[in-house]
Amino acid sequence: MLYLWLKVLHLIFVISWFAGLFYLPRIFVNLAQNQHNPVVYDYLLGMSKRLLRFMTIIAVPAIIFGLWLMIQFKIGSGMGWLHAKLLFVAFIVLFHYSCFRIHRQFEQKQNTKSHIFFRWYNEIPLPLLLAVVALVMIKPF
Repeated sequence: MLYLWLKVLHLIFVISWFAGLFYLPRIFVNLAQNQHNPVVYDYLLGMSKRLLRFMTIIAVPAIIFGLWLMIQFKIGSGMGWLHAKLLFVAFIVLFHYSCFRIHRQFEQKQNTKSHIFFRWYNEIPLPLLLAVVALVMIKPF
């Protein structure tokens, strides 16, 4: 029964984390478009700050529950798909960190990238999520 509850909690936190990973770059698009509109810019900056804080808080239990499942129940122990999944999870954590760095640039009014860059940047979480889900469901190796 513990296994099932850990799995549920892991999935709920991962889904919540990804909601933020999908939405925060959209706020970056709007921030880049409104750098010369201080009212809108400050409003969007506040939104991104709160979302980033929420995402970070949510990411921690997502990772903890995943590690707990992996260690206690030996999920994927010694299997290649788990190693590949962990690599993609590391990329997701790096993407999250890059969101933090970009937010900091916007806070310091040092962003030099266009809204077009952030439209492309916004697409990064989807292939990462697709890779993780495919590895977990298909277990190709």
